[in-house]
Amino acid sequence: MKKLSYLLLSLLILASCTSQKNTEDFMNATSGRYLFNANEVLEIYFKDAIMHAKWRGTDAELLKVNDSSFYMKELNEKMLFVSQPKMHIELDPKTEHKGTLYHFKKLNADEKTAGEYFKAKEYNKALLAFKAIQTNDSANYLIRERSLNSWGYRFVREKNYDDALEIFKINSELYPNSSNVFNSLGEAYFLKKDTVNAMISFKKSLAINPENRNSEQFLKKLTK
Repeated sequence: MKKLSYLLLSLLILASCTSQKNTEDFMNATSGRYLFNANEVLEIYFKDAIMHAKWRGTDAELLKVNDSSFYMKELNEKMLFVSQPKMHIELDPKTEHKGTLYHFKKLNADEKTAGEYFKAKEYNKALLAFKAIQTNDSANYLIRERSLNSWGYRFVREKNYDDALEIFKINSELYPNSSNVFNSLGEAYFLKKDTVNAMISFKKSLAINPENRNSEQFLKKLTK
């Protein structure tokens, strides 16, 4: 607590010597959305030339430390805006980071996260975004087979079979050797009364794992 108070006092002293207003060029260069993590963004904007950030439902005014660094109380982090090679945010290193360097890239105006693409029903772009996460961070919770399957069944419980089908399709692209994934895909087709694709999916499930009883039972039901 004393350490935090000392940090805040130091930043306040620095900020008191710095104009909180920002130049037009700086505001144009830094305004926008930054990828905070694989599926979450931090949005930077300016009001009366003072920097603000929208993050996890909060709308925070940032304390300007100098022309390129700002303190965000809600994160308890000093953020550095770096223009090269492309505009991004770096967190000022501190002990709590344990040597990890945090770097948040600025998204293009039309760029979305995987979840945002999916919500907008841009399923092909969502698939590409999920694949990019899998390539860059294969352990990320967002692209775990079980996480995506749970998301799909949440749609099933809501009787939103269209989105359930699409998330199961994505899961089958990410995990083409999973019997369980194709079983879930088959169930989604079954719920949408698409018998042909349901049978194809259940057969794929059984080809991977002949002991998948659920796929076996569904296939028997469909071939009666």
